Amino acid sequence: MHKKVFQLLVDNTSGVLSRISGLFSRRGYNIESITAGVTADPRFTRITIVTSGDDEILDQIEKQVSKLVDVRDVKELKPDSSVYRELALIKVKAGSDQRQGVISIADIFRAKIIDVASDSLIVELTGNQDKIDAFINLLDGYEILELARTGIAGLGRGSENVTYL
Repeated sequence: MHKKVFQLLVDNTSGVLSRISGLFSRRGYNIESITAGVTADPRFTRITIVTSGDDEILDQIEKQVSKLVDVRDVKELKPDSSVYRELALIKVKAGSDQRQGVISIADIFRAKIIDVASDSLIVELTGNQDKIDAFINLLDGYEILELARTGIAGLGRGSENVTYL
């Protein structure tokens, strides 16, 4: 099993995300992560999908997605020639006696404390998946009350592979 990150450039129309995710579910493919957002040109949306499977399945996914009507471009974002980021919001139970420990861990990871309540903190962390996983593992002694992760957003490095429509 391999993991691949695909970047799709699609028409910014209603239902496009549903049609793409429907293709995955109909064929039994798994989506590990999916993010979507409008591009600099409001006519288009950029969708980043992380999926896994053997080489044959991953090639089939790429071919099937590229055949969809609203899809303008499909690229694989390879780790060595791309930049990936994910955002995580983590609510940690921390009274006044535990607060400094969570803040110290957050400082090491360059995370931000974005909310403080009497019994909890919300930490915002941006980075690659390994960084976020490592941060969460270091919170092992604390109770994580809630966790929200955006999934990967990514772009290829440089300007040679930019798609102009």
